[in-house]
Amino acid sequence: MCSSSAAIETDGLSDGELLDAIAATVAARNREDARLARLVRAAEHRQAAERDGLKSMRSWLGGHCRLSATAAARMVGNARVLEHLPALAEAHDAGLVSAEQVSIAATVLTPERLAAAAGQGVDLTEIDAVLTGLAIEHPYADFVRAVRHYLAGLDPDGPEPDPTEGRRLTLAKHADGTLSLRGELDAVGGEKLQAALESFVQADRSSGDERSRAQRLGDALVQLCDTALASGGLPILRTVKPHVAVVVDLEDLVDPATGPEVGRMGFGAAISAARARWLACDGSISRVVFGPDGAPLDLGREQRLADRHLRRAVELRDGGCVFTGCDAPTWWAEVHHLVHWLDGGETNLANSASLCERHHTKVHYGFRVERQADDTWRTWRPDGTEILIAPPLLQPAA
Repeated sequence: MCSSSAAIETDGLSDGELLDAIAATVAARNREDARLARLVRAAEHRQAAERDGLKSMRSWLGGHCRLSATAAARMVGNARVLEHLPALAEAHDAGLVSAEQVSIAATVLTPERLAAAAGQGVDLTEIDAVLTGLAIEHPYADFVRAVRHYLAGLDPDGPEPDPTEGRRLTLAKHADGTLSLRGELDAVGGEKLQAALESFVQADRSSGDERSRAQRLGDALVQLCDTALASGGLPILRTVKPHVAVVVDLEDLVDPATGPEVGRMGFGAAISAARARWLACDGSISRVVFGPDGAPLDLGREQRLADRHLRRAVELRDGGCVFTGCDAPTWWAEVHHLVHWLDGGETNLANSASLCERHHTKVHYGFRVERQADDTWRTWRPDGTEILIAPPLLQPAA
């Protein structure tokens, strides 16, 4: 049996040699992260993302390099840091400082904090040197504390900070549609969330409940969402009330079999037919037939704008902006006529595409999107070249 490449590389290494190899690899990754940051900054200066119809390097990195919004934002932020903190940049180039440390240093360089430092006569060169020394020679936690201490010193007696600045929530969607939540709330915001969740936790207490505290809080959060959605008081999204949507074929819906991953939800998660039937028990069912005898998808020439039936059909089919490299959700999107209405294009599903506002503008100024026979979409630049997403992995030469 052949060993994996990882096993082959570690064969014969002592524990010390193995740890040395790990440290060397981390340093090499730091150097590559520094190089990547400089490339991103150069592309940002040139506005290179516009070549592929995107507004920023942050959106390009997400769409073309398959990075999360958090990772793309950090990469762009790190690229800007290296211009202002040359000593830290040099240490990053040498592999002595990680991208995570650089992102912590980025908090020093907001316009407000730079202005406060200038007003107090702070020498940014000195701060750069001190932070670089700490990043290289001290544990990560010490470096973070030093950055926070510096930020507190910029405005020790200033006004109470805006609580919204300390609030953040990240939703990481996994391949099976499940979500991991990670966030931070200020003291008041945290109190509000705890009060809301605790009301559901305590109302749902029963004898013999074996759920853990974490499970009860998770159920309470879902119940809080159920209540908010059912109230009808949430903001309208593109003329449609926010709702949980599931697309499932009629045959799968009525078949008593479990039917794994045959239903598609509005945010892209795949669920079983059994789960779809469970949701249908307490929700309304809309029959959408992609043909002439269902909902009025083909509105002909008399109606120029897409009504709610056509918009829903476009959203269900496209799942968001179809422009290559864009992941804008359906509530950012507009219904675009592939053949303009003024040029004889009809208001129907076949002649419609879901595009975010930016890319809707782009296709009216030279870019072009086209739906293929296999239901995929392709995008072309004004010069006729196609925008393509790079393969996920570069195959090594044989």
